[in-house]
Amino acid sequence: MRVVGVSRRFPGVEALRGISLEVKPGELVAVVGASGCGKTTLLRIIGGLDRADEGRVEFVDAGGAAISPGRFDLGFGFQESRLLPWRCARDNTALPLELAGVPRAERRRRAEQTLSLVRLADRTRSLPAELSGGMRMRVALARALVTKPRVLLLDEPFSSLDEVTRLELDEELLELRRATGATTLLVTHAISEAVLLADRIVVLGTRPGRVREVITVDLPERGLDRRASAGLAPLVSKILDLISERAA
Repeated sequence: MRVVGVSRRFPGVEALRGISLEVKPGELVAVVGASGCGKTTLLRIIGGLDRADEGRVEFVDAGGAAISPGRFDLGFGFQESRLLPWRCARDNTALPLELAGVPRAERRRRAEQTLSLVRLADRTRSLPAELSGGMRMRVALARALVTKPRVLLLDEPFSSLDEVTRLELDEELLELRRATGATTLLVTHAISEAVLLADRIVVLGTRPGRVREVITVDLPERGLDRRASAGLAPLVSKILDLISERAA
């Protein structure tokens, strides 16, 4: 996936200017920056939910050739779970398949299979009100994955959760990425989350949003194991300086 020279303007506001980045197949790239730097706008443009005033988004195959994304090539995870309260976990998960006209038996089978991936095999018939916040976000993640997308776009999906639950779901996200092979772009305000999860981190500046630096996370561990790495604190400090624009 490539973003080439993307700019976006709203009345009185230049949200993004000349954003270019690449996410390689199977890679997890995190996007961080101060509030208002255009992280969510960028994700919406990549996902086709908003348009760029300039530039383009390209989806490429393993050889780097441009392709047109199909109906099931993109999965979305939002800041809120956005579950339909009258639908059980299975039927919420199956919604993208239902909208695509997949037969009921097949979509239920695939929804139950995906809920098993997020450790909710025993809660498939539970309504959202019967689930904890972490469980609801697991259902939302299953809904994003049920179409087996090649690209997963996540907009701060765990930001509303307590720290312990968030760390648990961060670990599960890594496991799901290994299981599915989905190329993942994660928008987050949590620098520690970005460092723990990402292969690379894109740091955006503000007003307008622009790429300040792309950092390769060169730590041997993954997930929570990275917390013990000697390189963690200097990397977090560097990103904080870039976001606050104190970096030289």
